[in-house]
Amino acid sequence: MMLLLFLPCKAEFHRKTSLLSGRFTSAWAALIFAVLMVSVLLGFFSYKHVEYSDQLWWRFAVNGDAPRFLRATLGASVLILLYGIARLMAPASPKAAAANTDTLQVVESIVARSPRTYANLALLGDKTFLLSESRNSFIMYGVEGRSRIAMGDPIGPEEEWEELLWKFRELCDRYDGRPVFYQVDSEHLDFYVNLGMTFLKLGEEGRVSLQDFSLEGPSRKDLRYAHRKIEKENCTFSVVPAQDVPDLLDAFRAVSDAWLSEKNTKEKGFSLGFFDAEYVRRFPAALVSRAGEIIAFANLWPGAEKEELSIDLMRHLPSAPNGIMDYLFTEMMLWGREQGYRWFSLGMAPMSGFEDRSLAPVWHKLGTFVFRHGEHFYNFQGLRQYKEKFEPQWHPRYLACPRGLVLPRILGNLATLISGGIKGVVTRG
Repeated sequence: MMLLLFLPCKAEFHRKTSLLSGRFTSAWAALIFAVLMVSVLLGFFSYKHVEYSDQLWWRFAVNGDAPRFLRATLGASVLILLYGIARLMAPASPKAAAANTDTLQVVESIVARSPRTYANLALLGDKTFLLSESRNSFIMYGVEGRSRIAMGDPIGPEEEWEELLWKFRELCDRYDGRPVFYQVDSEHLDFYVNLGMTFLKLGEEGRVSLQDFSLEGPSRKDLRYAHRKIEKENCTFSVVPAQDVPDLLDAFRAVSDAWLSEKNTKEKGFSLGFFDAEYVRRFPAALVSRAGEIIAFANLWPGAEKEELSIDLMRHLPSAPNGIMDYLFTEMMLWGREQGYRWFSLGMAPMSGFEDRSLAPVWHKLGTFVFRHGEHFYNFQGLRQYKEKFEPQWHPRYLACPRGLVLPRILGNLATLISGGIKGVVTRG
């Protein structure tokens, strides 16, 4: 009768249950069942001399082990049965499937038309995509725990964002997941307000106006000094087009491996690129060479319509002279200006730009504390100070997520996703 009453409302029960995708594997379920059966067999063997009677169920005595065994077995069986039913009826959380060839081709074409360079993170191969109905825009996201974490704002025409964001919100709800948007722009917060999200400031992105960038003036004397110092070391800068990068991959890998070994760290992911041959060969590369040897490189992210230029991987040999990164950044910006690019993105300075006031929100106070004292985990202050020398314009970036007490879990899921596991979260690198 209840089934007949619910049938007309079938469309309202839109979440898929995990009948065949519970947390425990078949091996785990078999082991749990085996433990329970062994316990029952041992109990019956131990108390085989005790005659069965109804009194065993309700008799309580100091030495009444046989009644306790029966009640405990019944209780354990009921608990396992109830847990099994709860797991079977819980919303399923399907594994993120790799994008098919057709989807990847659509994503690549959208990325090629995007003026913002962070869109190139879609080409890392570690994300799932949600396309709009027109297939002109997408959201790239990763799954960690119950959190579905989107990287940045949607990529594509802004007029399609609202419908696409709601589509993502509904996808998360279907699987009882939490929608999370990482590093969204302050100019687009109204989209996420409509979704019922709350916001946490993550830090600030530095962008340099290339039309105004040069090595002239008193404020750039440190950059001029570093630039001349590297040139005196017989180092030269060049930009290699993407079609020539495959011939240099072995040299790039040697530089990358030496850099990782020196820093005693491993590759990150999701919001940061990692060295992968298929990924690196997609982009032009900036090189610094000395006596014919590549001592530093960076893969360049060119934005559509020459709106923005940025980099992802930037690595050098331990034997490279001090100041090599200043030289590489300076040359890339000068090259970008010559090519007609408007902006150069320096990327995020995490946990910076918070209000340090007595009446500031708790999150700002915590962010300020981490910025000042979190050097064991990340060089927050050093990174901000390094980027300041290029005199960028700073733009805040936010985390948009559901309200309530789920924030610690969301932050844990986010850190695990970027670091590739718990070990990467708690170690420096």
